[in-house]
Amino acid sequence: MVRAEDSDATRADVVVVGGGGAGLAAASEAAELGRRVILLEKNPDLGGTTAWSVGSVSATCTPHQIRKGIKDCPEHHLEDLMLFSGELVDRDNFLLARVLTENTPDMFRWLLSTGLVFVGPLPEPPHRQPRMHNILANAKAFPYRLGRHCRRLGVDIRLNTRADRLIADAGRITGVAATLPDGRRHDFMAQGGVVLAGGDFSASPELKAKYASEEIAGVDAVNPTSTGDGIRMALEHGAVVVNGDHMHGPVMRFVPPMRPKLVQRLPPLRWLTRAMRGSFDYLPAWLLRPFLMSFLTTALLPSHDLFRHGAILVDRDGLRFADENKDPDRAAVRRREGMAFIVFDKLVADLFSSWPNFISTAPAVGYAYLDDYRRNRRDIFHRADTFAELAASMGIPRDRFETTIADYNGGNAASASPRAERPLLATPPYYALGPLKAYIIFTNGGLKVTERLEVVNAAGAIIPGLYAAGSNGQGGLLLEGHGHHLGWAFVSGRLAGRHAALLACDAADAH
Repeated sequence: MVRAEDSDATRADVVVVGGGGAGLAAASEAAELGRRVILLEKNPDLGGTTAWSVGSVSATCTPHQIRKGIKDCPEHHLEDLMLFSGELVDRDNFLLARVLTENTPDMFRWLLSTGLVFVGPLPEPPHRQPRMHNILANAKAFPYRLGRHCRRLGVDIRLNTRADRLIADAGRITGVAATLPDGRRHDFMAQGGVVLAGGDFSASPELKAKYASEEIAGVDAVNPTSTGDGIRMALEHGAVVVNGDHMHGPVMRFVPPMRPKLVQRLPPLRWLTRAMRGSFDYLPAWLLRPFLMSFLTTALLPSHDLFRHGAILVDRDGLRFADENKDPDRAAVRRREGMAFIVFDKLVADLFSSWPNFISTAPAVGYAYLDDYRRNRRDIFHRADTFAELAASMGIPRDRFETTIADYNGGNAASASPRAERPLLATPPYYALGPLKAYIIFTNGGLKVTERLEVVNAAGAIIPGLYAAGSNGQGGLLLEGHGHHLGWAFVSGRLAGRHAALLACDAADAH
């Protein structure tokens, strides 16, 4: 542990800002190389946005693939990853995408070595092979297991310690000025490098307004502590953000449960996750699935396929407010509290009860269907034989809701969004899921970096001593599809931590 603290500063070889997946990976890698490491986390717990995630990692050449006879390679992963970018492929960072896919096989084995347990792989087009591996029991296993791993390696983890600014000497980043839990200011100095892994800026109105728009600036983030601290500090020293206007959101997600279930509070102990893994392999799905789904902890994203097959959106006042097939998420931002409900009938319900029509992706099991929500999210599941009863269950005005449905089914051309060719909502029973809330899920804008995760300025010159990982070091990488944000967090974190540690070695040799 690095506790050699005096009135001026605490000194280490590497200082890491942020205790999410990227920061923990960076701290672990530097510590495994024998460096003295301090990790600063402003929150009372480790995890960051990693703990809010679905918990999937898309990877190739994994033991899970090999056991199933799947032949795969990083080259094919890179080709498929570019397909996710679609029309934005020219804005993607191909070099960093290659860094991700080439390093993912080793990264995944490292995760397994820390005691993390995954199920899969599961399919996700346009991946040509199943690559999505899902964590057990849920995404909180990442900070729990990786935090324990870092502490065993001697990483000095400082919780409730907010990084305020970077310290520089003759243009080289030498440390971090921070606020301690008791409010005192203190400097943490790095002989090698500083690694910024402080998460995206989805909860920063200032940065969202700067890179996106004033409308976006007011939309809440899924993770309210993702305030872009690392990016802000780097900008003060000449760093630049790439693809700052590109973000996942506004997007509607189901509001998280108010009261987590008892099983969600269980720590991801190795015996528990291994038992779950064995159950996943050998128990029948009808017996296993309800238990696995009870571990849902995130605010999950509904599939827009629901709307393509006839579901509609209504707000808390019972009004349909958008054409569901034309950016309904952005329209939801302007509704009361940014909230809405998905409404559909038996025909849609039957369709979304099995693959390939899922309600959302879900931890541990990959995909969640309507019956999963009936069992495990009774707080947002509504079913009734009449629209009046459905309105009562949803807590919205009955008369307005019934009028909305009547206008929709009657093809009222004067409505804001006529039904046109969409199917009727006329086959009972009727269903609703919600409320949903429009969020910014994450921002894709990250600091411009080299393939060694060194932060560079607008002219492309390296800012000595400064590295960035995860969302801070995304450098224009778009990371569409499931499992790539977490993959990048761990890959970039390990690389940034390694190079910051090697810089410390060079500094020691110079003395």
